[in-house]
Amino acid sequence: MPNNKEGKLIGKVVHYFDKIGVAVLKLDAGLAIGDTIRIEGGKDTDFEEVVESMEVDHEKIKKAKKGDEVGMKVKEKVREGYKVYKL
Repeated sequence: MPNNKEGKLIGKVVHYFDKIGVAVLKLDAGLAIGDTIRIEGGKDTDFEEVVESMEVDHEKIKKAKKGDEVGMKVKEKVREGYKVYKL
């Protein structure tokens, strides 16, 4: 069992919009507003964030399901391939 700090791997970053600070996540599991995620990758990136809003095709959503690609604002720069965990 992974420890709680690491969380459950639920997807990865597939795109990052630098100017607006939005990451696009490809999900392998569900995600909802209020969930806490951890994004980890590269040698310096490892942070936690509460999901405050998500969008699919510019529509705000409350829940995303496996297979969805969702956009969400993140507080740090991320890159393609970074892993997303749900805590």
